[in-house]
Amino acid sequence: MTQQHHSDLHALTAAYALHALDAVERDEFVAHLAHCEDCRREVSGFEATAARLAGAVGRTPPEALKRRTLAAVEGVRQLPPRVPAVGPAASLAQVVRRRAVPLALAASLVAAVSFAGLAAWQHQENEAARQQARQAEERLEAVSGVLAAPDARTVHGRTANGAVATVVSSDRQNRAVFTATGLPVPAEGHTYQLWLDHKGTMRPAGLIHADGTVLLDGDPADATGVGLTLEPAGGSRQPTTQPLLLLALPA
Repeated sequence: MTQQHHSDLHALTAAYALHALDAVERDEFVAHLAHCEDCRREVSGFEATAARLAGAVGRTPPEALKRRTLAAVEGVRQLPPRVPAVGPAASLAQVVRRRAVPLALAASLVAAVSFAGLAAWQHQENEAARQQARQAEERLEAVSGVLAAPDARTVHGRTANGAVATVVSSDRQNRAVFTATGLPVPAEGHTYQLWLDHKGTMRPAGLIHADGTVLLDGDPADATGVGLTLEPAGGSRQPTTQPLLLLALPA
């Protein structure tokens, strides 16, 4: 196997994880995978990220919803109705009927108000869930598009704190994806921030909190590299710490 061909096999980790290889490429890569620990870690990271993104698309309604609804219904105290004094001639059946009608009406109103509120709350929850699902689908499609792009180029590096980092970029998609494996969990109140190096100017490119894959923000077309720093939670406008990684992008 030539050195060039060996390097090409390293670039197939993302496509393999997404089942985007043809039969010949897959057989060659599987044989390579048995002897390459770095590629095995990358494939594991890509597969785990794809599974998390796919899982975020569906959302099961909260179990607490039923408990809150039943508790609200049982906890509603109904006041006794005001019933005019009944004369001696009134029968027991008339009294029961006069009492039953306001009680039934009150119960219906309470139920209507309770379920109207519940329906509004559930609608808001469902709408939020649908929005999250749409965003997760869009992220998954964008990441998958870069990883499976015919012109995808891959570079590897290792961060100062020992994580394996991979950047996959596509000129055709005009996007880049960053993957980290073995990234230590940052201290409370901090997060990892990605940067695109535009001729010495570092521009924010998104946050990553732990192992996984993220789509870089910004335009990578004119970027010469990708950086990673540890920043306060929420990120910074400019790097405030020494870079953990500076990875040159392919020209």
